[in-house]
Amino acid sequence: MQRQDAHAPAIDYTRVFTQAIDRLHAEGRYRVFIDILRNKGMFPNARCFAGHNGPKPITVWCSNDYLAMGQHPKVIAAMEEALHDVGAGSGGTRNIGGNTHYHIDLERELADLHGKENALLFTSGYVSNEATLSTLAKVMPGCIIYSDELNHASMIAGIRNSGCEKRVWRHNDLAHLEELLAADDPSVPKLIAFESVYSMDADIAPIAEICDLADKYNALTYLDEVHAVGMYGPRGGGISDREGLAHRLTIIEGTLGKAFGVMGGYIAADQVIIDVIRSYAPGFIFTTSLSPVLVAGALASVRHLKGSSVEREGQQAAAATLKQLMNDAGLPVLPSTTHIVPLMVGDPVKAKKISDVLLAEYGVYVQPINYPTVPRGTERLRFTPGPAHDEAMMRELVDALVEIWGRLELRLAA
Repeated sequence: MQRQDAHAPAIDYTRVFTQAIDRLHAEGRYRVFIDILRNKGMFPNARCFAGHNGPKPITVWCSNDYLAMGQHPKVIAAMEEALHDVGAGSGGTRNIGGNTHYHIDLERELADLHGKENALLFTSGYVSNEATLSTLAKVMPGCIIYSDELNHASMIAGIRNSGCEKRVWRHNDLAHLEELLAADDPSVPKLIAFESVYSMDADIAPIAEICDLADKYNALTYLDEVHAVGMYGPRGGGISDREGLAHRLTIIEGTLGKAFGVMGGYIAADQVIIDVIRSYAPGFIFTTSLSPVLVAGALASVRHLKGSSVEREGQQAAAATLKQLMNDAGLPVLPSTTHIVPLMVGDPVKAKKISDVLLAEYGVYVQPINYPTVPRGTERLRFTPGPAHDEAMMRELVDALVEIWGRLELRLAA
């Protein structure tokens, strides 16, 4: 056994960790999380507790609670009822604590939302992606996963943890995807993994054409709809719902923490696939299941948005208005047809400075998006206007941005 050299210098662990943080500061991408409380029933109004005496009123512009369903009376009432009915926690993993009936009801509702035989709940969208993708490849020997280059970190982690071969295809580039598929052995299992709405560039995948390639090369498909569920389609099933394509997809993954306004993730698929993930995925088997209080709220939200399009329509109208106002003001807004409004900055230090000034001087909260979430040189502010953001708020925001752009000597569009 190797022994520690008594004369070797001691490792200064604190110095190692401090240097890691210092590197982030030097690159301008050290992250600061705002100290905030939202005001129930008054979204996007909130209170900020950082940098001043007492709470300061602010307007939130970057929440993923896209439709303010986290504030909806039906959701809050359902959670209160569940809390008083069954208490706070689930009692452990579903293997130990059992299937809380709320979980069963929600999985049935989600399966119906996507036209699938069953669904499976996870504690977050990250976990559902990582656990499902890593498990799928492990139960299919020789599997190759074809991953869009802009896929979320959770999908990349799942593919990496699967240990399988992977092919990264250029974003939304069908010709490149087919080139990769055609080059591989037709007899090995294949899985194409991609998103419907890419949340940083706000563009949409060519789902039908990807399904065509999957059919041609006998591949399974895995669609991440986290930024689209609740938001698109006649019942809120996402882009695949809007385009009538859900039946062509092997697995649809979604979140309960964005448009549905609560917490959790899920997959929807055929019964046998759900059973495989339920039986083999460590990220499901060994994790305490979601609190029934959260599940009850998510269930109420999903049911409401299946029957109501008012929230979706209001959100799309707000996004279109904000994009137009930014364009008219010459601000470098990235063109998109989705609900996400990315404003390009291209520098991490300036992106952080704009965010700081907006909060301190204008009471506007929007978080800067830096590397590794987006590539270096494409740093941005990401706005997500919702149905409760009115035009007066938008005009005040745009006026503030124009003033700050001038102050920092940033370039406006001609």
